Amino acid sequence: MSAAGSLLAVLPAASVLLLTVATTPRGVDPVAPTRLAAVRAAVVAGAYAVLVVEVLGALHALTRPAFVAAWLLFLLATATAVALRWRRDTPVAEAPAATPLRVPVSAAVAAGAGPETSVALADRDPAGGRAAAPVQTGGVRARAADAWRTASRGERLLGGVIGGLVLLELLVALLAEPNNFDSQTYHLPKVEHWVAQGDLDFWPTAIHRQVTIPPGAEYLLLHLRLLTGSDALHNLVQWAAGVLCLLVAARITAQLGGGRRAQLITAFVLASTPMVVLQATSTQTDLVCAAWVACAATLVLDGLRRRTGWGTLLCLGAATGLTAVTKTSGLIAVGPLLVLWGLAQLRLALAARAPAAALSVGGPSAGGAPAGGASVAATSADEAPTGATSVGRVRPVGGVVRVVAGSALILVVAAVVVGPFLARVTAEFGHPLGPPRLRESIPMERHDPASVLVNALRIGHTAFDTPLAPLRSASADAIIDGADAIGVDPQDRAITFGREVFPVPAWYPDEDRVAFPIAGAVALLGALGALVRPRRIDPGQVGPLRAYAVVVLTTVLLHTAMLKWQPWGNRLLLYALVLAVPLAGLWLDAILRRHAGRATSTAPTSGRARRSVATLAVVAVLATSALAGVLALSYGFPRRLVGSGSVFTTSDWDTRFLRRPEWADEFRWAASAVRDSGARRIGLVEQNDNWEYPWWLLLRQPDGGSPELVSLQSVLPERPPADPASVDAIVCTGSQPACAKLVPAGWRLEFRGYVGYALPPGR
Repeated sequence: MSAAGSLLAVLPAASVLLLTVATTPRGVDPVAPTRLAAVRAAVVAGAYAVLVVEVLGALHALTRPAFVAAWLLFLLATATAVALRWRRDTPVAEAPAATPLRVPVSAAVAAGAGPETSVALADRDPAGGRAAAPVQTGGVRARAADAWRTASRGERLLGGVIGGLVLLELLVALLAEPNNFDSQTYHLPKVEHWVAQGDLDFWPTAIHRQVTIPPGAEYLLLHLRLLTGSDALHNLVQWAAGVLCLLVAARITAQLGGGRRAQLITAFVLASTPMVVLQATSTQTDLVCAAWVACAATLVLDGLRRRTGWGTLLCLGAATGLTAVTKTSGLIAVGPLLVLWGLAQLRLALAARAPAAALSVGGPSAGGAPAGGASVAATSADEAPTGATSVGRVRPVGGVVRVVAGSALILVVAAVVVGPFLARVTAEFGHPLGPPRLRESIPMERHDPASVLVNALRIGHTAFDTPLAPLRSASADAIIDGADAIGVDPQDRAITFGREVFPVPAWYPDEDRVAFPIAGAVALLGALGALVRPRRIDPGQVGPLRAYAVVVLTTVLLHTAMLKWQPWGNRLLLYALVLAVPLAGLWLDAILRRHAGRATSTAPTSGRARRSVATLAVVAVLATSALAGVLALSYGFPRRLVGSGSVFTTSDWDTRFLRRPEWADEFRWAASAVRDSGARRIGLVEQNDNWEYPWWLLLRQPDGGSPELVSLQSVLPERPPADPASVDAIVCTGSQPACAKLVPAGWRLEFRGYVGYALPPGR
């Protein structure tokens, strides 16, 4: 990566930071204003990045100058927004302050509001209007310093471990070259095809996933590829998505009533989950999908007790579209979330005859937020309660119309983001979900209760796998025997991906399949606790806790009913795990809080013993989770800090081939022969799961331009492959017989293990 490329890569980062400043809610915000601003900035920037690719692709202008211009324009827009906000928020002259109407904190709490609500009430003038918003004490750094100063020793330890893991992941992401298996096959080749073509048109290929799988994450990679000229920063997309997941999961915890410790526990459990640790340094797409799902979830929770403003509706639509264009399975969670949002908004709209006083104090239609640290004061035009008449009554008919219009707006915005890709797929295959082989390979083909049950048990077995081989074998045997007993073949192709066979070990820290027994178990227990006994978690959040738990459990059930079991299914569940972990943080914190309250100096010995056991159990869970995260970061595969294959001791090229070390020299051998022949137009022969990306690296033009690679096979009916006689050389991966069939007569074919090449006479 050149120095110029490094500087250009700053453009998106600077734009997102400025957008965060510009979208930070003014005054007293319901929950975590900085994190809410980060969600808004991420969603807006993500949607902008996708639309830039679509627009420039339609104009056949996927070039570095065009992308630089697009980001300079966006940077200018965000800088202007920050400047305008600064001017608007800076007082011109000192105005006489209205006599505030002070409401004692105790009275506000007795009325059902939190301490922050009393602050909002104290800032209302006698006429009932909202006075100037209180000035927050310092900026982000000052608030962070104050939080650290007032934190307990345990909270500091949790925060320190989270920060350490995130920074080490950043180090690995910067040092390691992309070496994910799927990325070598189709994630990164599709980026290179776009760069070479200058547009998004489909191309003949033997690997259908290069054109049929939603490309949202690859769109983000395309920006970095064109700005930097290389893949040196590709891992940062998933790393940034991981950080966003931590921030949003912590905010969801706060929205459900969790205090600082609960939020830290949530972020700690998620940050130390091996799947998250390993994916945060990868070019996979699961964390990106999980981040957009989490953004949708936190925006939905804001709408449980507050009328959603038009700006938030746009963000919610963008988050939905980004989920769909990144990984269609994420919609399994977004769907129930949107249903929850719609029901909550309808409830607020139908809450007629709500007095205006309730709108001020934080009644259900006033933008009131969950208790436990959430203010109910409206903070901007986007969040202000609407639909009130001049006498302070809500118009239910108008409110319902507004909900319907808001729902339509969400769908329209989502369609704008994902629609162009779906249109191309539909035009190519006659179906928005792609060719039959894609629609039948991953989705369940049987939905009878027995088949769904067996599929769910197998998915659960793989997700909760541990290094304890006897436990793994016993539980797998029980599932297989149970399936036979109810007349379901546990290896049925209608409920099993490809030719895979259940069970498979999934405990080893491999980014593609590592299990998450700790995070999964506490998340499941937290969801059940929130559903069955929410008062034990937070008496003031019974409704939101139950509603959110229903969404989480519905998501898991839908996932197991819609997607076949596969050995790599754990990473497909990552979005559901991120969605569920806040309930784990709330549940663990409630255990600590409840037992700490019982353990007084006058409590009986049995009470103190129960408190000690509960505390030790929570500490043991967190310590084991931390150990799992550290081991995954240190020894995980295929990127690790220490041992064989360490990012510090392994060469760049060998790092790319840690999955298949024997292929590293074979690719170089074949590429060297083709380059020495002077070939310019090179034919590709490969199978559906072969590595293509190394050819794009090894066969680049001397000036760094993309090589002219054309496929001699095609699974796209309307895209015929290139004629072997039209190319100067052929490179092959996988099957030598398949390659030999396409080599013209008289050409010399050489093969070494996995890789081969063919040259015409005289070359």
